[in-house]
Amino acid sequence: MRSLILTLIVGMFFSSSSFAATTHWNIDPDHSVAGFKIKHMMISDVSGSFNDVQGTVIINEDDMTLSTAAVTITAASIDTGIQKRDNHLKSADFFDVTNYPALIFTSKQVKDVSGDGFTLVGDLTIHGVTKEVELSVTELTAEIKDPWGNIRKAAKATTKINRKDFGLTWNAALEAGGVLVGDEVRIELDVQFIKQAS
Repeated sequence: MRSLILTLIVGMFFSSSSFAATTHWNIDPDHSVAGFKIKHMMISDVSGSFNDVQGTVIINEDDMTLSTAAVTITAASIDTGIQKRDNHLKSADFFDVTNYPALIFTSKQVKDVSGDGFTLVGDLTIHGVTKEVELSVTELTAEIKDPWGNIRKAAKATTKINRKDFGLTWNAALEAGGVLVGDEVRIELDVQFIKQAS
């Protein structure tokens, strides 16, 4: 009987410890952005961002490989600073936001954990096409309390994709050779999280 009681106590301790090590966070869309760069006319970069980034993150402080992330980006929130260009990017030539209103990332694996950096592997869906991508998380900050009592963290992550892999194939040939829009897209995420109430 004593052995059974000790077993139950030990089991409860480790169960509660594991629970305590796992924290749930909501992405703060007011302080998060998904930036990108792509070549224009093969000579310079055009920069832009998606300004509506939402989702949830679960962080296991004891074992980062057990952490997960689910992110939804509103396609129509694309912003390159030029309204005419933004309208073209929202059209059926590119993101076709009417039929594909969201870009979605769902993590599958955390690997290569080193310090406050790691690789986040997951499925990225753009324009109705899903491909596996790897995000290099270069910074995951410590917790900090804001003036309103919220607990926050932040993270930065980068990756590269080929837009044609996601069915974004529109282009125009240049008279001197080459094309108007590059294929490689460099993505940089700068995201803040707010800790969910226990």
